[in-house]
Amino acid sequence: MMRAHLIQEPGNLAGVRHIILVLSGKGGVGKSTISTELALALRHTGKKVGILDVDLCGPSIPRMLRAQGRAVHQGDSGWVPVFVDREQSISLMSVGFLLEQPDEALVWRGPRKNALIKQFVSDVAWGQLDYLVVDTPPGTSDEHMAVVDALRPYSPLGALVVTTPQAVSVGDVRRELTFCRKVGLRVIGLVENMSGFVCPHCSECTNVFSKGGGEELARHAGVPFLGSVPLDPELTQSLEDGRDFIQDFPDSPAFPALSSIAQKILSETPVGLS
Repeated sequence: MMRAHLIQEPGNLAGVRHIILVLSGKGGVGKSTISTELALALRHTGKKVGILDVDLCGPSIPRMLRAQGRAVHQGDSGWVPVFVDREQSISLMSVGFLLEQPDEALVWRGPRKNALIKQFVSDVAWGQLDYLVVDTPPGTSDEHMAVVDALRPYSPLGALVVTTPQAVSVGDVRRELTFCRKVGLRVIGLVENMSGFVCPHCSECTNVFSKGGGEELARHAGVPFLGSVPLDPELTQSLEDGRDFIQDFPDSPAFPALSSIAQKILSETPVGLS
């Protein structure tokens, strides 16, 4: 059961300055983690950020931001997103807010999913935002086409593509980069997640998976490499607890990597346009 009825009133993203899609070739690479931490890092630079979670079958971001169980409501111009902080600097819209139970499965066929994605793009009253981070489903499915087609009129800044180091993930991301090229979506850059584990006791880095696959792929594909984010127990725990990792764990090995990625995103928008 859904809490809200689909509406047909047109909406717009006129108040959103920059739109970033976060993509991955496969599930389990930490795409939603990168989306969440990018939004938090941008918020800590003074930006107002929205997150649009269109991973319809795996809406995990509400839990990551301790917003599970919150309800969206209808305003004059559409759905009003959930503010996840007291300062109202991060707003979130997710299918997770529309489910009666958090473990309920969205058993819908493609056309209905695509209609909901288009509605999420057009009918959420974001107001004024510096950045809208769009967390997409894994892969290159029909749902991706629905997201790209719905956002195309708003000239998104581009795509942030997430991989892990091992060859299986890198191979899937090659297909994701091909998808971006075919649909005319610019690739802002590639992020390698889970790239080594830094021991909290001795600071030695162990490559749990392969090493450097993401950076090598970026070089061969001719796209920017934005950085490597190590496996980090503090990052994992902050997501489990719905804490602000960027604020609470500045000494963590993942902190400089995530901050650097956010700074590279900021550099994509010249002074005066951000």
